[in-house]
Amino acid sequence: MKFGPASPTDAIGGVTVHTLRQGSLVLKKGTTIGPAEVEALNKAAVAEVVVVRLEAGDVSEDVAAASIAQAVTGDGIHVERAFTGRANLFAGRAGVLVIDRAAVDRINAVDEAITFATLSAYKPVVEGEMVATVKLIPFGVEAKLRDAAVKAAGQSALRIAPYTIKRVGVVSTLLPGLAPKVVEKTLRVTAERLAPAGAAIIAERRVEHEEAALAAAIKELLALGAELVIVFGASAIADRRDVIPAAITEIGGAVEHFGMPVDPGNLLLIGSAGGVPVLGAPGCARSPVENGFDWVLMRLLAGLKVTRAELTGMGVGGLLMEIVTRPQPRTKPDIEGNRNVAAVILAAGRSTRMGGPNKLLAELDGKKLVRIAAEQALASKASEVVVVTGHQAELVEKALAGLKVRFVRNPEFAGGLASSVKAGIAAVPDNADGAVICLGDMPLISADLIDRLVEAFAPDRGNLIVVPVADGRRGNPVLWSRRFFNELMTLDGDIGARHLIAKHAEAVAEVPVEGQSAFLDIDTPQALEAARRS
Repeated sequence: MKFGPASPTDAIGGVTVHTLRQGSLVLKKGTTIGPAEVEALNKAAVAEVVVVRLEAGDVSEDVAAASIAQAVTGDGIHVERAFTGRANLFAGRAGVLVIDRAAVDRINAVDEAITFATLSAYKPVVEGEMVATVKLIPFGVEAKLRDAAVKAAGQSALRIAPYTIKRVGVVSTLLPGLAPKVVEKTLRVTAERLAPAGAAIIAERRVEHEEAALAAAIKELLALGAELVIVFGASAIADRRDVIPAAITEIGGAVEHFGMPVDPGNLLLIGSAGGVPVLGAPGCARSPVENGFDWVLMRLLAGLKVTRAELTGMGVGGLLMEIVTRPQPRTKPDIEGNRNVAAVILAAGRSTRMGGPNKLLAELDGKKLVRIAAEQALASKASEVVVVTGHQAELVEKALAGLKVRFVRNPEFAGGLASSVKAGIAAVPDNADGAVICLGDMPLISADLIDRLVEAFAPDRGNLIVVPVADGRRGNPVLWSRRFFNELMTLDGDIGARHLIAKHAEAVAEVPVEGQSAFLDIDTPQALEAARRS
């Protein structure tokens, strides 16, 4: 292949290496020079142009890319027409991408001019998804290099394994303290996981966390025609002799592997019974967030056996995310069992719905609303009380005269609630494990309710967000572990942090309350009058 500058006439048959712009002329990279191009170049007074010409024994970039792409293509994959030296490969059906890693490496080792890139091995893909690309770096390549890459591909270096398992049985074991709604959520999340594979839960059973009961349930699901059984234990599997593995062996099955170097997902168990795979799910499988369970589940749904060697080889890239509910090493001694919690009272708002007066300065039983909120926080187990002020800051601070609170002014209070949350969180002492965010216009929030939230806050048990609940409805105040402070600092506008509670549902602990104390905020004159009458 020849490369270099040439006059327009001598460049005929060559391909432009760079995009050329001169006056009104635009000659794009990759253009084959013909008589029309020569005329345009001469008219634009271009003396020479850099081109590349194929020589005997060379093949063009598109021919080479197409040849290699066709060589690697296996079942369930199609190749689009090559252009500009690139041939893209797409999934012809939904399934799991199976890759011959050695073949990919061999192709890329042939020559620097030839590159072959794919998605991750065993990635679940949908029909039409791009799974790989062959790209030739130069405009052409020696035919012998193209042939070497085709030979290196072997046979079917890439294929899509279709989903073959459609009927799934689920067993949930039960222990005191496991709420029914947790089981319901687990079933919903599992159904959503199975749906892309065209699989569904044909039956589910809930039994005591006991070997004989679980064994009977698994056996029943197998008899109903389950092609895969998933067991969600009320308690995590701790040993090969624990309830779930013992139940599998009780019915004549086998435990093939316990544990995997993927986090979250460490405590996954793979077994089988009667030729049907049985999965002991890790706790993280109750969450829709990707974890090690997904990696194994989708392969099994595609009929791909997951070997012990494959499992133990998942460590590189196996750290997927931090699990917020997992205890972290502490850098200071425990304080009241990790319950050093500050109270943050938001008292910066403009009270626009009150029609003029500052609602926080309105009185109930002879006390201003903001003072009621501050006194209750001070009477609680909160280690410190921070009050965020903004609108009419001097008047609000005067209303709290004599109280042992620390004021933080929010100059951005007009921007909405989020700015006050961020100002308050930024002021929480470094030694606090968390903060309970209170609203200054909720006079029925008592010291006792704040104490109950603090008592339910248990990082070592995964209780990192604590909310009061009545009749399935969540109210205020909300206690947040320090682990979420960075996320709270990203809030914006006049909305709170409800979406973060939903995002970290596994970290939420609910405290039952009665009445309207956790829901009554004084936003309007009518609400104030109603509170005065009650």
